[in-house]
Amino acid sequence: MHPMRTALMTLGWTLAATTAAMAAPTTFVPNANHTFVRFSYDHLGFTTQESRFDKTTGTVTFDPAAKTGAVDLVIDTKSVDTGSELFNGHIQGTDFLDTAQYPTATFRSSSVKFDGDKPVSVTGDLTLKGVTKSVTLNITSFKHGPDMMKKDAIGANATAMIKRSDFNMTKYLPMVGDEVTLTIAIEAAAP
Repeated sequence: MHPMRTALMTLGWTLAATTAAMAAPTTFVPNANHTFVRFSYDHLGFTTQESRFDKTTGTVTFDPAAKTGAVDLVIDTKSVDTGSELFNGHIQGTDFLDTAQYPTATFRSSSVKFDGDKPVSVTGDLTLKGVTKSVTLNITSFKHGPDMMKKDAIGANATAMIKRSDFNMTKYLPMVGDEVTLTIAIEAAAP
């Protein structure tokens, strides 16, 4: 075989392999110290109460070239933090989260919508207290780049409105609001 032809074939295979590697989706793992699911609701018309779950695990897959992504999160409902030990126990009871029977909640995406090279919303199934409903999270901020450890990373804030009554949590309605704002703050890096 002619040396020039061999060199061109080698270059072609190298470019094809490099392009394929660059186009592959990346899976990111949430940083436990910077990933929280928060929720807020109206309390008797006096205040907006804000709480969070301290433990969220899962994966986020992102491919900016193909404009695709996927989110798979598991929320430890026993890690709820209302700011009050007494209320933490109350909200874990059967009237609300029922963490004895449902120790986790999950969000599994079915689609990600992009505007240019950035995701702007994620639609998927939220399973909470044994009930699964479709929810769309609107992404309010997104960043992709190296983190402080120089790993490939992503970060995002996303929000959605759900009704707690849709998830069999009707105690104190309508005095305590039915609409609950979910906010997910996530920072995740490639392993």
